[in-house]
Amino acid sequence: MANKGVFNLLGSIRFLPYFLTQAFGAFNDNLFKQGILLLFAYKLSEEESATLVNVAAGLFILPFFLFSPLAGQLADKFEKGKLIRIIKLVEIALMSLAAFAFITESKVLLLFLLFMMGVQSAAFGPVKYSILPQHLKHEELLAGNALVEMGTFLAILFGTILAGVLFSREGGVNLIAGGIIVCAIAGYVASRSISQADSVNPQLRINWNPITETMGTVRDVKGNRAVFLSVMAISWFWFLGASYLTQFNLFTKEYLLGNPAVATGLLTLFSIGVAAGSLLCSKLSDGKVELGLVPIGSLGLTLFGAHLYFATPAVNALELRTFGEFLADPSGYGVLLDLLFIGLFGGFYIVPLYALIQERSEEKKRAQVIALNNVMNAIFMVFSAAFAIVFLTLIGLSIPEYFLVLAIMNAVVAVYIFKQVPEFALRFCIWLLGHTMYRVTHRGLSNIPEEGPVVLVCNHVSYVDAMLIGGAVRRPVRFVMDKGIYEMPGLHWFFKLARTIPITSEKRDPDTYHRAFEAISEALENGEVICIFPEGRLTKTGDIDAFRKGIELIIQRNPVPVTPMALRGLWGSFFSHKDGMALAKLPRRFWSKVELVADASWEPEKVRSDALEEKVKALRGEWA
Repeated sequence: MANKGVFNLLGSIRFLPYFLTQAFGAFNDNLFKQGILLLFAYKLSEEESATLVNVAAGLFILPFFLFSPLAGQLADKFEKGKLIRIIKLVEIALMSLAAFAFITESKVLLLFLLFMMGVQSAAFGPVKYSILPQHLKHEELLAGNALVEMGTFLAILFGTILAGVLFSREGGVNLIAGGIIVCAIAGYVASRSISQADSVNPQLRINWNPITETMGTVRDVKGNRAVFLSVMAISWFWFLGASYLTQFNLFTKEYLLGNPAVATGLLTLFSIGVAAGSLLCSKLSDGKVELGLVPIGSLGLTLFGAHLYFATPAVNALELRTFGEFLADPSGYGVLLDLLFIGLFGGFYIVPLYALIQERSEEKKRAQVIALNNVMNAIFMVFSAAFAIVFLTLIGLSIPEYFLVLAIMNAVVAVYIFKQVPEFALRFCIWLLGHTMYRVTHRGLSNIPEEGPVVLVCNHVSYVDAMLIGGAVRRPVRFVMDKGIYEMPGLHWFFKLARTIPITSEKRDPDTYHRAFEAISEALENGEVICIFPEGRLTKTGDIDAFRKGIELIIQRNPVPVTPMALRGLWGSFFSHKDGMALAKLPRRFWSKVELVADASWEPEKVRSDALEEKVKALRGEWA
């Protein structure tokens, strides 16, 4: 998928109808909401307008608290394609009533329908994300999420802009009324081509109490720490996003001295950044859910969020500037770049997290987990409003100072999450190595079982073999390696983070030897992937040394499949034995193209160390 390009999915009947359905939905939500806000702003008094705008914001978000838990259960219990079509038919009915409310300028009916559209959006959220793993292959999942995030942010942007364009024209309210009906119908038409996605839990008993259902899901998800903290990390992103977007208009007016067109231009740049970051994230992930990009995204959010404080220019103008006048002033370029990169790194941050939740949540409860995520998103967005009131009103910070506080808080949150789930930092190190000093290509990794215990055996060429294999294999891998390498300064922290199992000869250190086999057995009993280097040491000649009997002892105790693998291209590279670790003595090859191949898994009864040795030699020779 990574080689063919992310946009190839848009040509697939498995994805395109779904993509169009969700994009029309996001577009229509924002055309409708912005139309209401504009109607209230320009048709009512200033005092009444301010009150109703805040009421409208609350009415749209309230259903996510009340109905997301129920929506998650329905998405797990019923066939998702049919459920989407029902939701889209409801949208047509609601938008038909909304068109009447716009034409008659009925404030009460518009607010009621805004609440009902919140209910409809809350119902669509869990099925929107939980259907992806059923329609896409593993290697397509991150690309699919990237396209969804791109489509969502661009649809939000264009829906908001179109509402302003239509409203400014003669008969604009009527144009918006017609537009929301057309969009609702278009979404339903697209949904009719969505492929079937069977129920994953037809026996599920519905819990109608949103509080007990939410708390029950929290208890379930907490057992999977990576998923739970990913939910919290996504909610933090929406906290940040809501904080920035809420202050856009006032920041533009008070600190950039720009008119509403400037605010729209900044919003456009931010949205384009998220869309670009989502697509770039997919390209850099090589067809897998690459968690190593999450720390990069978090770092970018912190750096460019903090720089926004320093980039805010001191502007002297007698009246508000147009977008053209703003662009003519170079002092504002820093703000433009900061907002673009905040959006771009936001895409890096959020796309892998959504994909991780879809991939690692229990299938029968996947939609319920996504529903919990929607509830948490809503809570964090409400907190963002309260947080802004405290810092901007009570403490008296300026908006640029508030942006700096957000950037510092993001750094603190990131450190906490990455400390709690070391896999994020681990994958970051692996990704960085695999995209700087080494470039890894691979073949046959689909031979590794997608679930259940398995032992990988591979030749041992360099000190970074484990990092390169771990970066290529989709599943988390625990490595068994020589204690001397495990304790090497500079790499020990990484191996410890990766839960590597140190081993040595029984004669040299019997305690370490026996602890290693106990740890290997426990990991395999838990269904984990173990990788060993049966040579027992790095090659000193570039050739594969004799395989020791450890693999046979492992399989005798835990009869699990064994997947032979081979590395090629590392001999003579910076971290190979030949050139050592000395920086003063530059190696023969600082940049290396590494090739990794995996053969079909062997059944336990076929496993012999000498046979595996010959197979790994043959696999390495295939690359020659």
